[in-house]
Amino acid sequence: MGKVQASLLAAAVAIGASAALLAQGGAAAPPKAAPAQGETNRLVSGGGITAPGWMGKLDPQDEQRGQKVTDAKLSMSGNALQVTTGPAITYWNPANKATGNYTVKATFNEPKYMNLNDHPHPYGIVIAGNDMGTADMSYLYCAAYGNGMFIVRGFGPAPFQMNGRRGEAGASVQKAAGPGSPVTQEIAMSVKGDKVECAINGQTVASYDKAQVVGPGKLKSTDGVYGMRFAHNTEGTVTGLTMTKQ
Repeated sequence: MGKVQASLLAAAVAIGASAALLAQGGAAAPPKAAPAQGETNRLVSGGGITAPGWMGKLDPQDEQRGQKVTDAKLSMSGNALQVTTGPAITYWNPANKATGNYTVKATFNEPKYMNLNDHPHPYGIVIAGNDMGTADMSYLYCAAYGNGMFIVRGFGPAPFQMNGRRGEAGASVQKAAGPGSPVTQEIAMSVKGDKVECAINGQTVASYDKAQVVGPGKLKSTDGVYGMRFAHNTEGTVTGLTMTKQ
């Protein structure tokens, strides 16, 4: 048998073996996690959502790369929601809705700052969610970093920025002592009359007119579902997620 024929035969055998393995439900080599913001998204072992009533959706770019909600993890232990990512993800319970004037707040604890990454990643409160779980999903969020920064951003459904691409420093945002150290942030988002505000650890860090966040390409309304959002490769616990009417 000539060299060319032998090479073709070897390639055919290899292709056939791979096809047979997939047909039998065997595992081909797992796909690599998708890159995001210059790093690779982790694939969380035992991922998915086990907290009763909760749902989640990845950012569109991570969905397009083939990642799934099961590549992150949301569970409940006592009264604490526990999150580990993976891809960036938004979580919500459809029963949690806020209308009119309200404040949604929760306490976020990152037990080991930068435990799953080599630079700070944010986590925070989501409000004004509409068409959740669809391609037209819209919402606004305010999130804190463990280095004293915070970011306000939304989807409408394309991303829109309220305080820059990476956010800005906030005097009240807690800073971790260093990688591996714990850091805690109390984050609140409020709708009050014509204003939408974010407060971190009891101090208002951002305030916007409703007209700045509601409209084409931004929010459909400040009424809607509330929840939480975690950036990629981050872990933390969330307690005291509550909504109070103003």
